[in-house]
Amino acid sequence: MTAIISTQNTELTQKTIDKLKSCYDPEIPVDIWELGLIYELNIDKKNNLKILMTLTSPNCPVAETLPLETEQKLREIEGVTSAKITMTFDPPWEKEMMSEEAELELGFM
Repeated sequence: MTAIISTQNTELTQKTIDKLKSCYDPEIPVDIWELGLIYELNIDKKNNLKILMTLTSPNCPVAETLPLETEQKLREIEGVTSAKITMTFDPPWEKEMMSEEAELELGFM
């Protein structure tokens, strides 16, 4: 599954993706973007950033901290007015949602 990206600001979109690639689930040595944990990335005309995100499991040990830490990092991007992460488990995350890069890193290819 590839994230749905809704924005006209390609520069800010790339900065956002780059920042997401600096966020890791501490138990998995792959960033949350390549893991496929980001379902939607929306940037409105006022540069308000909204992310729809999941975790590898609803019982993930970092369920309370990872979204908040990620949201804080996104707020630090130059040009972002606000950043909000909404969590979902629909559809549930599956390893098929990972990028090829993530699969290689984790030895699935």
